Amino acid sequence: MKKKFLATLLFPLTLMSSCKTNETQPQGDTPPDNKVNPIDINIEGFEFLDKMQGHWVGKNEVLSWKYDWFAFDYRAVSSSHVFGIFEGGTMGNLFTSFFVTDYMGKRTIMARNGGLLNGIYRTSYFVLDKVERSGNRDYYRLVDAIGGSDVMYMELFFKGDSLEFNAYTSRIGTNKPATQHMHFKAKKRSTPLAANAAASFNFPKNEVEKDFSNGFVSSHLYVNPGETEGQSATFMSMDNSLDLQGLAYAAGDPFTVGDHSNQGTLDVTIERNNLITAKNLLVYLSEQPLTDASGYMDINAFESILLFPEIDKAQDEFTFTYLHPGEYYITVIADVNADGYPSQGDVTHVSQKINITAGGKHSTTVKNINVQN
Repeated sequence: MKKKFLATLLFPLTLMSSCKTNETQPQGDTPPDNKVNPIDINIEGFEFLDKMQGHWVGKNEVLSWKYDWFAFDYRAVSSSHVFGIFEGGTMGNLFTSFFVTDYMGKRTIMARNGGLLNGIYRTSYFVLDKVERSGNRDYYRLVDAIGGSDVMYMELFFKGDSLEFNAYTSRIGTNKPATQHMHFKAKKRSTPLAANAAASFNFPKNEVEKDFSNGFVSSHLYVNPGETEGQSATFMSMDNSLDLQGLAYAAGDPFTVGDHSNQGTLDVTIERNNLITAKNLLVYLSEQPLTDASGYMDINAFESILLFPEIDKAQDEFTFTYLHPGEYYITVIADVNADGYPSQGDVTHVSQKINITAGGKHSTTVKNINVQN
């Protein structure tokens, strides 16, 4: 039976926001709300950060779409911050990171979820509000940091090397209560990537990564049409003339890509030829080469895939953002038969090695995509 490797993932996001500026990063002014009661990680819950790190490989369901292969690569990006991203390619990306903060008078854990989707920049903040243990199974819930679980929440179950990650949304408070949006079930793949990152930062430490002791700037929050104030700890913007950092400022996002100084970027240019003209391209960043020395795919290596964007048939350039430092292989596969995953008849090349440095801005060109499998 063939494995289906994800080519496209849709995260619906139809709401827009007006542009704002955030050049001075003013102090927050959102008052405490009884909808949210953060967990004090000085008492319980701090171990969540350690549990979250790893290369999680499994299956994912997003609304009515089911994918029988999916992966998240969660690694430390500081002593108290762990980060993972889905790079969707032409469509955009979606990340979730977890970090230590002070919020509503408690030392706690926040999640930052969002990305750039079809030209819309959006980030939302969640706070840890529930920790439960039953036998060898641990449960953690993080809710919208302003609106609570009615607006949005995520829950994560850990049992040994297994993870179940569920996300619930109300479309930023417009369709309460929140209903299930994502269901990801995975196992932690054996790899030194997360352990090496943790060692380099002495992760995890119980120290503040981003201080939210004064809450959020209420004037920067996204406000739903017809309402006068934000119901959610959500920031949004859309402006095709701005880069990622500019979009973050326009949204008023208090935590931006500029704060991720230990992560790099990679610009990929793809040289098309007659074999792959007008074909969607599956672009893989992996721990192991996905082809042999002649360019034929090695399906046994595909479990080492870390990122897997899809490039539209009219596009020949792509930028990986928020890349963990390390040595990888990049492999471009032309989806000749348009089945959405690598299979017989698709065209590829010999996997190329690439080294990503902390804070580095890298570029590479992929040529000779001419090996028909």
